[in-house]
Amino acid sequence: MNKTINTYDELIARLESLNGETKQEKVKTLSNPAYNHTFWAFMRDGMPRNALKENSDGAGGYLVPDEYESKLVSALENENHLRRISNVIQTRHRLIIPTVIDHCAAAWIEEGEQITETEPSFGQIVLDAYKMGTLILASDELLEDSGADIEKLILEQFSRRIGKCEEEAFLTGDGNHKPMGLLTQAPVGSVSAEAGVLSAEDALELYFSVGQEYRANAVWFMSEDAHRTLRKVKSAMGRNIWEPSLMEGEPEKLLGRPVYVSEFLPEVASDSKPILFGDFNYFWIGDRGKRSVKRLNERYADHGQVGFIATQRVDAKLVLPEAIKSLEIKTA
Repeated sequence: MNKTINTYDELIARLESLNGETKQEKVKTLSNPAYNHTFWAFMRDGMPRNALKENSDGAGGYLVPDEYESKLVSALENENHLRRISNVIQTRHRLIIPTVIDHCAAAWIEEGEQITETEPSFGQIVLDAYKMGTLILASDELLEDSGADIEKLILEQFSRRIGKCEEEAFLTGDGNHKPMGLLTQAPVGSVSAEAGVLSAEDALELYFSVGQEYRANAVWFMSEDAHRTLRKVKSAMGRNIWEPSLMEGEPEKLLGRPVYVSEFLPEVASDSKPILFGDFNYFWIGDRGKRSVKRLNERYADHGQVGFIATQRVDAKLVLPEAIKSLEIKTA
């Protein structure tokens, strides 16, 4: 039974508690070396093996071994920037997460005047699971070649395709058989001063629209067009306002905060939202269970190929809307 939440502090405490609980949840482990060997032997030759039956995904596929699961997750982080900076958790069921709808406010009062009672408003969101997958084809000759690395083939194709598909949905998804995107979930923090135009001052307004308590861990997430536009801006002294990356693999910075660029955020245009800024620890990505791979022996046999369907179930929600905000370009 869910405990009633009456204050904002209780909300934050409950979010931290839920985060801890999900981090401790145990998804079925498949770290047995024998299972790993059997799994990949089946993927290569398609010969049924009893050792796989108990780890079926219920749809003709098999759960990937733990070591390979870790490789998939790492590869996904390289393809989907949001997985690097957000709070990724594993879930076994639908997760109901409390949220704040409206805060209490203070007011000036006359001496002896009664203080109006106000209470914060709370709601809830559900972290569910949407299924996504990709079909990978391999030739018979490739599978018959003892030197072929089928594990690497599936890893590269899965992470590249799924990672891009995830990032697009996490940013712009409409909630129809996919997660609702951040551009819909995050409130507008600032609107550009000029219609159809983005300036450094607009980015500064977005920066300060996010509460100080979130700015310490905040990052920028912007479109390639917005990045190109702001990258050209100089300070009054003629210096670039950007801080270059000091180490390979680290992001550059704007106003002291890291910058990530996504091809899926819109260009700078009237009524678009090309920039997000805030603490992405409050954007929760829920991986449901384990990923699975299904081998298709007959479907592509006449083409001399074998198909592999790799799938996962995932959802993502902004659990504290005030933590991340967007910049909207003014309409002409």
